[in-house]
Amino acid sequence: MKRFSVVLFSALACVALLRAAEKPAAAPIKAEGFSFVKTVGAISEYKLDANGLAVLLLPEHSAPVVTFMVTYRVGSRHEVTGTTGATHLLEHLMFKGSDAYNRGKGTSVDQFLERVGGNYNATTYLDRTNYYAEIGNEHLEGYIAIEADRMRNLWLREEDRKPEMTVVRNEFEIGENDPEQALDKEITAAAFQAHPYHHSTIGWRSDIEKVSIEKLREFYDTFYWPDNATVTIIGDFEPAAGLALVKKYYGAIPKSPKPIPQIYTEEPAQSGPRRVTVRRAGELGVVGIAYKTPAARHADIPALNVLSSILSSGKTSRFYRALTDKNLTLNVSANTGYFHDPSLLNVYANLAPGATHEQVEKLLLAEIDRVKSAGVTAAEVATALGKIKAATAYKRDGYFSIAGNLNEDIAAGDWTLYYTLDAAMAKVTAADVTRVAQQYLDINQSVTGWFIPLAAK
Repeated sequence: MKRFSVVLFSALACVALLRAAEKPAAAPIKAEGFSFVKTVGAISEYKLDANGLAVLLLPEHSAPVVTFMVTYRVGSRHEVTGTTGATHLLEHLMFKGSDAYNRGKGTSVDQFLERVGGNYNATTYLDRTNYYAEIGNEHLEGYIAIEADRMRNLWLREEDRKPEMTVVRNEFEIGENDPEQALDKEITAAAFQAHPYHHSTIGWRSDIEKVSIEKLREFYDTFYWPDNATVTIIGDFEPAAGLALVKKYYGAIPKSPKPIPQIYTEEPAQSGPRRVTVRRAGELGVVGIAYKTPAARHADIPALNVLSSILSSGKTSRFYRALTDKNLTLNVSANTGYFHDPSLLNVYANLAPGATHEQVEKLLLAEIDRVKSAGVTAAEVATALGKIKAATAYKRDGYFSIAGNLNEDIAAGDWTLYYTLDAAMAKVTAADVTRVAQQYLDINQSVTGWFIPLAAK
């Protein structure tokens, strides 16, 4: 949920930050009430002894700005029938205020951030929910105070749920009207029949409309606790002072009175290929193919990322040459899922006018079979690694962007992937890419979907 954006960084500050993130961190500090956990790269992890809150620190002093983020380890993966979409709806309600900080007093989180010129965001996905802001460092304490308060003191009222439900329902309908999103939802639901990745983060319409405020409070009271969260501070601050502020505002919050529920359901292996078809109003068709892949922490993810790039990134990619360059598709994407649990490598081809689903699917599969049988070249791997490295640099352009990027590693279950994934990627060889293509691009562990456009009546 994008809220407001006014803070801009100079190019020099961004370059300095990227360089700082590559340097080793300073020696760990001794802070009362905290246990030092580890340092990897420029990031140090501490644990707040009183309640188990994890804290990540990345100091960098090129600009008088700081980003503060809290990541809750709860997403749509933690929902069940009747509460799908609850994580996302709750994220909306987190901006409705508390007794101490609310719009009536002029102290709500969005009023505060707009007043100080903050760049802020809140997002929900399969494995996590996060809230973060980029502000002048003199405003850090004010934001931490509000963020810590709403961890446990949030207003959850029916009069707020109703209007936010309509906002979320509108988001749901936008997705339903997008051919690729609509097809992706059906493919994912077919791919995951036991695991809760089955349902999308937005949820099912009936759950969005009918979930009670009591159910949302139960969800909040189950997952919004310090021992289910990670606080991250990036930018111009002193580590000792940052930890002192975290302790001041989070230290009195107790840990969860009950164990945080853990997801133990595993998706069983498929016994053969699956197919889905979506027929809706639209103009052009889409062909999608999804293959089962391992969790983000698995050693094969770097090679799968390189494989995805070789297949679909840019005009030198396999799919571009086989399909787009021949005017059969407008574009083809291939992306490897990066999640806490096993996920999917998704291929989506948007058909060009005059192309048929049968024709495009056949050529997609032929190109995949060619990679599996003949392999890829060292030159292709080198090109893919160059593109991935550049994309990673853009994704980490500034404190705010680094926080959003690091958030996905926290959600995956290991924040050190922020560094270790890059190192592992650099070691990927052509043989590695060929091996993972042969192992994971298995038609018997796949779902193929067609979006077939229907003329509007």
